[in-house]
Amino acid sequence: MLLAPRRPQRLLGPGVRAGRRGFVEKPMVKDEDRRARSLIAVGLGVAAFAFAGRFAFHIWKPLEQVITETAKKIATPSLSSYYKGGFEQKMSRREASLILGVSLSAGKAKVRTAHRRIMILNHPDKGGSPYLATKINEAKDLLEATTKQ
Repeated sequence: MLLAPRRPQRLLGPGVRAGRRGFVEKPMVKDEDRRARSLIAVGLGVAAFAFAGRFAFHIWKPLEQVITETAKKIATPSLSSYYKGGFEQKMSRREASLILGVSLSAGKAKVRTAHRRIMILNHPDKGGSPYLATKINEAKDLLEATTKQ
């Protein structure tokens, strides 16, 4: 079977072409159609985001209780390295060692370096509390008086 050579189609204007059956209107995509398609796509994206957010909020309600309970369990004082509580009326060796951050059996040199480090941070001339500075000095004096070295 022999095929006849195809005749090239002639364009007569924007969107109109000449074919075998006369003039045929070529469908054109207009800028308005493109804008409408992009607006539909944006609308569908926003709707999908809203449904995902709604789903997340519904899931969050039961999880909120679990997260709160877990946070309460984690925030126990045993996990903190800081001393929780006020000062005693008469300072004990234990409280003095907690204030300076040294062990009960620390030597005088270790007590002095710890005192110096803490006083640099809490000195009243540098904006620290005079009450805390007094307690730090009292802790140093008590530990130095009771240590042997």
